[in-house]
Amino acid sequence: MKVHNYSAGPCILPNEVFQQASKAVLEYENTGLSILEMSHRSKEMVAMADNAVALVKEVLGVPEGYSVLFLQGGASMQFYMSALNFLSSNGKAGYIDTGVWSSKAIIEAKRLGDIEVLASSKDKNYNYIPKGYNVPAGLDFLHYTTNNTIYGTEFFHTPKTDAVLIADMSSDIFSRPINVADYGLIYAGAQKNLGPAGVTLVIVKDELLGKSGRDIPSMLDYSVHVKGESMFNTPPVYSIYVSMLTLEWLKKNGGIPWMDNLNQQKADLLYSEIDRNTKFLGTAEKEDRSRMNVTFVLQDDSKSDVFSKMLADANISGLKGHRSVGGFRASMYNALPLESVQVLVDVMKEFERTNG
Repeated sequence: MKVHNYSAGPCILPNEVFQQASKAVLEYENTGLSILEMSHRSKEMVAMADNAVALVKEVLGVPEGYSVLFLQGGASMQFYMSALNFLSSNGKAGYIDTGVWSSKAIIEAKRLGDIEVLASSKDKNYNYIPKGYNVPAGLDFLHYTTNNTIYGTEFFHTPKTDAVLIADMSSDIFSRPINVADYGLIYAGAQKNLGPAGVTLVIVKDELLGKSGRDIPSMLDYSVHVKGESMFNTPPVYSIYVSMLTLEWLKKNGGIPWMDNLNQQKADLLYSEIDRNTKFLGTAEKEDRSRMNVTFVLQDDSKSDVFSKMLADANISGLKGHRSVGGFRASMYNALPLESVQVLVDVMKEFERTNG
């Protein structure tokens, strides 16, 4: 049975990645061992991790002077860790508040020092991306969340600042081109576009490290992880391996340009139907609509059970909206095929036809 997986995360991954990853659980490359029982310091696992790093650099075009890390703790750990490493003891940082995850990042950063919220879309339940805000001089860094999974908004511009730019790209990394050189730090939980939960990708500009003047615990110090090549402690080997396979799949199919084009096709198809269909209403401002997470509601909420039954009959899974927003959310991460979007659109058309 083909299930069309719209889960917001952990989410869909390429089927061929599942096939390869499952074989490695039984035996990894004729070693006689499962990847789950192999030492992270064995030559095979060191080579695998090195390949994963190399693929990140190649696919994203990471310039010289940046380190790629695979860490644990998710983006939630990075909320605190990023500020700990980049906010000086007497410094100040700016944050753009566009939803739940940026709000949580702000809470963690405020534990460490002076944090200014430069702009927020909370006044309209985060259904847009703020624009025209002032970025003051003298900030240690500016932090923003590039895509907002719960509210279905996405930055399509890079904030302008003379400060170090830090971005949480958990839910749209590898979905479109980015200029890594614009950033001092990029972090992303893997479980959207990269791999399974359990590993977090970090891309950090080396020359910026060690300048906060803080006494940083070893596990929270990027410099320690750079020196240890992501193996200061035992890394999540299997999650890194699946991420490596996903990057190989992405590279083989045409890399970021291919993915960017496909994601635009998927977004255009679904948003066009939402705007055409008399039974649905998109919740995000049109110019800020996310390509990764499409949020919408029924014009008549009393028909929610009817629509949900039609989704289930079509083997569509994971479309329920976040509890704080309601409605529906179609998470269309990289591995979701265009065909699955067409199935959803067909159901929406049929719902309109059969419900007056």
